[in-house]
Amino acid sequence: MTNEDKSHSSAEVELLSFRLAEQEYSVDIMSVREIRGWTRATPLPHAPPHVRGVINLRGTVLPVVDLSTRLGMPPVEGDARNVIIVVQVGSQSAGLLVDAVSDILALPRSELQPPPDLAADEAHSFVHALTIVDGRMIRVLDLTAVLPSERVEAA
Repeated sequence: MTNEDKSHSSAEVELLSFRLAEQEYSVDIMSVREIRGWTRATPLPHAPPHVRGVINLRGTVLPVVDLSTRLGMPPVEGDARNVIIVVQVGSQSAGLLVDAVSDILALPRSELQPPPDLAADEAHSFVHALTIVDGRMIRVLDLTAVLPSERVEAA
């Protein structure tokens, strides 16, 4: 890889885009571990409303977050059309329940814009950046804000 290739790759970001309630969101593809079909989660007592429960992922207990509920929208129904995006941030892994995966986008970092400052809007803190692709506004999520605290099972 030449120096020009290295500087080019650091100036680009790859995002996995997906749909939630007819809106488009994305996450950094470097955080995505896999995309799974819908699996019914086992509920946990006293879990926050956005935590659907846990699933067994090859011997690992993985919390499943209904991303729609987490962002203040009606819950995802949870059927064969839905998918779970398995993400990892640091040592924390979780499954994000979404309506459907749309695309993989490779964009120059310069096309990511900070969201407007709407201090009263709690969901605002979940959106790290905005971008427009083919006339569609796509929100880039901040996974550290979206994921449940690491001690959900201690509840």
